[in-house]
Amino acid sequence: MSEKLKIGISIGDVNGIGLEIIIKTLAESMIYNYCTPIVYGHTKVASFYRRVTEASELNFNVIDHPSKALPKRANMINCWEEDVKIEPGVANKEVGKYAFASLERATADLINGDIDALVTAPINKDTIQSEDFNFPGHTEYLQARDGAAESLMFLVSDTLRVGVVTGHIPVTKVAESITTEKILAKLKLMNASLRDDFWIRKPKIAVLGLNPHASDNGLIGDEEQTTIIPAIEEARSNDILAFGPYAADGFFANATYMQFDAVLAMYHDQGLIPFKQIAFESGVNFTAGLKFVRTSPDHGTAYDIAGKNMASEISFREAIFTALHIAKHRKEGLELNENPLQFSKLSRDRD
Repeated sequence: MSEKLKIGISIGDVNGIGLEIIIKTLAESMIYNYCTPIVYGHTKVASFYRRVTEASELNFNVIDHPSKALPKRANMINCWEEDVKIEPGVANKEVGKYAFASLERATADLINGDIDALVTAPINKDTIQSEDFNFPGHTEYLQARDGAAESLMFLVSDTLRVGVVTGHIPVTKVAESITTEKILAKLKLMNASLRDDFWIRKPKIAVLGLNPHASDNGLIGDEEQTTIIPAIEEARSNDILAFGPYAADGFFANATYMQFDAVLAMYHDQGLIPFKQIAFESGVNFTAGLKFVRTSPDHGTAYDIAGKNMASEISFREAIFTALHIAKHRKEGLELNENPLQFSKLSRDRD
């Protein structure tokens, strides 16, 4: 494909590190060889963080629609008119509405097909809450906008991919939220994403247990026997290569994850703590199972270093390239489906 893809970027919390890592990424000229970036925010707020990062050479091309984006420039769509009081490191309800304004406009353009993928900078899940945004986080909001029955929080890197059955819910509600049907639905989403988004022909998926030691054959809880194993068996009857359940501690400590294409964890911290330990700087959060492509860095607002020019842009840059990778695979997959002869040739070449 000769035309570069348009990547929309929502700025997240203006008091966090979002715009700092965005500007650091876009200050690297090589990014424009691969995509046309469009930032949803406001030039005045961006100017503040240009000074913080000393990126005086970066100037935004202001547009009112993605169709007007220039391919060799950092493009900006202003999503509000008023001035914003910027206080790096401060959790402020007042600025939460600007995080939502950015996300809402970018998501609308994404759904309309005006941009090819969306990369979201970190939000504060508390300060963004309002009558218009009543969700635990980006994942649930985007799933609702897509109208999807299910989605998968999928953390990906070069060495490890981890999805979770339950996401942003209290630990006290984890066990009651896990059902055979829910595990099976997540396995189907993960398997489809590995095939369609990452082009892994026969993915192998490891499934973690819920209880310590994966319950030791029912000695420490019975969810493995009553809920998780039946889901694995049902998945295998649906031609999904699922294995387990594995005890989470030994599984990661022994690097057993290296034998699999992805890992399905039962809850947020069970999957994200080892993922961030193994792949923190290069890790990317991808929302699988939606009709559109959305990624984000695998970290939060980092208020403790906001406004100090200390934030690393590595994960954010990886999020852009992961979004490009997946969007291109989806587009190429559609083209192959429309041309079976081309698909057959590609299959022979890869075999």
